[in-house]
Amino acid sequence: MARITETAAGKGGIFAGAALLWLVLDRATKAYFEGAYALGQTSAHDWLIVRFRLVHNTGAAWGAFGDSTVLLGAFSLAVCIAIACAFAFYGRVSGHEANLAETVALALVFAGGIGNAIDRFAQGFVTDFLDFTFMDFPVFNVADIGVTCGFVLLIIGYLAAVRAQGTSESDRGGDA
Repeated sequence: MARITETAAGKGGIFAGAALLWLVLDRATKAYFEGAYALGQTSAHDWLIVRFRLVHNTGAAWGAFGDSTVLLGAFSLAVCIAIACAFAFYGRVSGHEANLAETVALALVFAGGIGNAIDRFAQGFVTDFLDFTFMDFPVFNVADIGVTCGFVLLIIGYLAAVRAQGTSESDRGGDA
């Protein structure tokens, strides 16, 4: 019997579940900080390497593309549509089915993109609230964490798949 991570329906469920969970976490944290903090307010205490500070971001990281909210929102949606299509159809065309790491990675990037796109279209800005204390870094949010960690996990998953493929080919006596 196939494991759930080996079937298309199982992977689709994992993708949808991980994306929904991350999107709900993103929306809930943004709603909390919008309600609990005034714009620009910083937490009274630092929490290890991060403090809380509410900002409204109309651009991208480090102020890039300032006041390009609609353009960035449209770009986010286009990337999310591409991710969903790639997840749904790439394996059928290429013969490479996403492994668990790649599935979760794509879900995190997808959810992060959707979360920030919702902000851009609904509010005209992205709600950011996590501020590193040990370095000059843009204030960010849970959606941004999903995009960043998802991208890193995607690379790890891809490298694991390449390594597994090389191992299986050498086990069969291939030239890998």
